Amino acid sequence: MELTRRGGRRATELRTLNINVNGLARVDGSARFGFGDTVALSSVSGPIEVRLAAENPSLSTFEVLLRPLSNVPTTQSKSLAATVRSALIPSLILSQNPRTLIQLVIQALSPTRSKFQDGLVSAMINASTLALLNAGSIPMKGVVCAVAVGRIKSALIVDPSDDEETLLDASGCFAFSFGNGLDDARCVWTNWSSSRTFNEAELTKCKLIASAAAKNGLAAYSEGVPGRHH
Repeated sequence: MELTRRGGRRATELRTLNINVNGLARVDGSARFGFGDTVALSSVSGPIEVRLAAENPSLSTFEVLLRPLSNVPTTQSKSLAATVRSALIPSLILSQNPRTLIQLVIQALSPTRSKFQDGLVSAMINASTLALLNAGSIPMKGVVCAVAVGRIKSALIVDPSDDEETLLDASGCFAFSFGNGLDDARCVWTNWSSSRTFNEAELTKCKLIASAAAKNGLAAYSEGVPGRHH
């Protein structure tokens, strides 16, 4: 079922991608990423000295902190930070700098207007990946790109807008790690959830359309980070 979307977007078409990697002060790398008006800002510091209680003798400690738009951290903020960390961990090589800290700080720059916030989660993951690439100080074995997929009635759409999010009856963020170019995409994290029963075939279809959209996002990465081509 093909859905007519506001602005004439196709079901599989992303909103305009906004990427800015102009450096923030006193961090090793930073980036802003947006799907249209859904925007997040991330910064990376590290490897740096880690407090003794968090020191790992064989790996870098990877810490993710999230600052919501209101600047008042909540339990939900900690949950979202854990989500981003889970999506990024498969792409990082943490064994090369043991007993150090890699700190990722994420700032949400868009409010959440519905119970679904997978578009913002996707923007956070992508901003974080770009900040890591911009820093260049953390070894990586893959590049992660995330895309939200939603369902309105029986139609699957990528990157739902704020208006579309209020109509969704299912939604999820799909994060893919690209190791050796566009043809090497591996789904490393998803949180697909539905208000009604869904089957494996539907989930597989979601992954397929999300993977195709993520490849477009990855192409934008190469243009957004000077000197980085994947």
